[in-house]
Amino acid sequence: MTVFGVVTWIIKPDKLGEFTEWYKKFLEWMKKHPDLFKEVKSRKLFSHLIGGNVGGYVEMWELENMADWEKWYNKVIQSEYMTKLYPEAAVLGVPGSESMSVWSFVM
Repeated sequence: MTVFGVVTWIIKPDKLGEFTEWYKKFLEWMKKHPDLFKEVKSRKLFSHLIGGNVGGYVEMWELENMADWEKWYNKVIQSEYMTKLYPEAAVLGVPGSESMSVWSFVM
C-alpha cells in the first residue's frame, strides 16, 4: 500500500529567500546521494498560496509501503543530512512549526 511521508513547516518571513537557496542545495545533495533515495517514488514541495500560514510549506514523499518508508527514513537520518543540511534549515523555520506524519492512500 502506497504511503506518503508528509513534512510541514513554516519559514520565518525574513528567511524565505535563504530557504529557497537551501532547498536548491538540498536537491543537489539528493542527486549526489541516489543510494539514499532508491525507495522514493516521488517527492513534491508545496507552499501555501491561499490560506494557511505565510511561509508555510508541505513536502510529500511517496513510497511503496511502510517498510520502504522505514528503510528510507533510517538511511537519511543516519546520513550527513542530519549533521550538515538539517541544522542549516532548522534555523530558517519558526520554532515548533515542523511536523512529520505518514499518510496512507485511500482512493
